[in-house]
Amino acid sequence: MASPHKIVFANEKGGTGKSTTAVHVAIALAARGARVACIDLDTRQRTMFRYLENRVATMKRRKIDLPIPEFEAFEYDTLARLGTQIERLSKDADFLIFDTPGRDDKFARFVATRANTLVTPMNDSFVDFDLIGQVDPENFKVKRLSFYAELIWEARKARAKSDGVTIDWVVLRNRLHNMEARNQLRMARAIEELSKRVGFRALTGLNERVIYRELFPSGLTLIDKGYLGQLGTAHVVARQELRELVTGLQLPDRYSERLV
Repeated sequence: MASPHKIVFANEKGGTGKSTTAVHVAIALAARGARVACIDLDTRQRTMFRYLENRVATMKRRKIDLPIPEFEAFEYDTLARLGTQIERLSKDADFLIFDTPGRDDKFARFVATRANTLVTPMNDSFVDFDLIGQVDPENFKVKRLSFYAELIWEARKARAKSDGVTIDWVVLRNRLHNMEARNQLRMARAIEELSKRVGFRALTGLNERVIYRELFPSGLTLIDKGYLGQLGTAHVVARQELRELVTGLQLPDRYSERLV
């Protein structure tokens, strides 16, 4: 069996919607018939793991069946143990999804450099942009790469040289609607300029919506429309955003017989 496609959600800053996006992508893929496994590497927060635990509890409480990936939290302290966990979960998976902590972490770096798709969600602000690039305060043009972008750039070069695999780096612009138009345009230009330098793809992610916070205790997602009650217009738009996000990730079609 071929190795699973590894999707790593990574950002060294917290509060970017990383775990929420990771959960929704995992459930969206599972709902289409893909075999999905997840590892939560955030030993402190465990947001992804807790979200999916809540989902299992809701399934039992309501006596319903929902698409659910296999999921585990990383509870060890060595890269060797992480490697063993990855190998075990890879055996029956089409996709292996990692949620990483919002800080510099050796385990996050380990999986990021071994990703097939690396997803970096960020709030649409220059505070978050500073993670990947520094801009001139007068004209907002990119002056230099930041440490994280340099790290990923070097990892991509090393990976291509060692095994011929190109890491598809995707930067997700989350919470766009909270930005004023002028600042949003400056961000778009800076991201476009930096993407040409280092070769990442920029996608629109998930906007800030109250429903995401409300869904966490039940473990439900926007995929589960039959169990969410009556959906308002904002919820319908949010589901479309999620569909466009999953499509934009351009995940491999070798599993198309299950992704229907």
